[in-house]
Amino acid sequence: MANLPAETARKTKDSLVVTAFKAMRPVHWIKNLSLFAAIFLSGALFDKGQFIKVSWGFAAFCMVTSATYLINDVMDAKADRLHPTKKFRPVASGSLPVPLAITEAVILALVSIFIAITGGLNSLFISIIIGYLIMQFFYSLGLKNMAIVDIIIIATGFVLRVYAGAFVIDAHLSVWFLLCVISTALFLASGKRRAELNIAENLNYGTRKSLGTYKKELLNSYVTMFGNASWMSWALFTFFESPKASLPFWLILAELSRTTTIGKLLMLTIPITIFGIMRYESLIFEGKSETPERLLLTDKSLLIAVALWLIFIYWVLYSGVSVSGI
Repeated sequence: MANLPAETARKTKDSLVVTAFKAMRPVHWIKNLSLFAAIFLSGALFDKGQFIKVSWGFAAFCMVTSATYLINDVMDAKADRLHPTKKFRPVASGSLPVPLAITEAVILALVSIFIAITGGLNSLFISIIIGYLIMQFFYSLGLKNMAIVDIIIIATGFVLRVYAGAFVIDAHLSVWFLLCVISTALFLASGKRRAELNIAENLNYGTRKSLGTYKKELLNSYVTMFGNASWMSWALFTFFESPKASLPFWLILAELSRTTTIGKLLMLTIPITIFGIMRYESLIFEGKSETPERLLLTDKSLLIAVALWLIFIYWVLYSGVSVSGI
């Protein structure tokens, strides 16, 4: 019995540590995998030095994004308590006191910069980290309540991730790929707002003010417009940036007939891309896209589409069927 207070204190401490980790929203770190886009598409995935650099960048971005989530949770605590799922977040539920959440956010932001510096990442990457932190702070402070601006800021976060990964290895990004990234980011951001709208309507827009100025028809048009732009810009990327086929099989086909010539193998990913966007759009209109990262981890159709997409790209760029990478 003498050890009971000590055991209770240890359990409380452990639960607080777990709560603090949950407040970092580690499931959202899947978004930061976009830092590997540049190294993957440049054909340098197995360059050990470059891969380590991007991995350090990924770790740094995980810390800074978690810091911004904590800042947002502190500022949104009152509204989150009205939300059917956000009310269970550590800050909103009261399981993580606000002073501790703020302290954790500051520590994570500093750790992110420390990782970037000690990992030997360049000043451009560090500038993106700081810029992302500032942008998200002002987003949480009030920009999230401005219609259209909120979608653009969410999308900018995705674009900055891709650029961060490119800056780390000094990689060239095709203009078509950048257009695809921008379009996809706007597509995901619009879909997120479209899914939130149903919940907001039931709660009289108490969870997010900007949703009160959106109409379903407007968000539907955004989703459709950016969804189309996403697959079309990817199609143009595969058309203009595909490496040349080099295996005898493809060369023999080219000799048989011009009709069977295949010199743009990455275009094989276009049908998969279209399916993925169509599937995600269907989930958006079902109101299930409020958390894109969870959909990518739980929806079987999306998981299969993403897996096939990656496998095809890997096959074209790394298996020797083409002359060189992009």
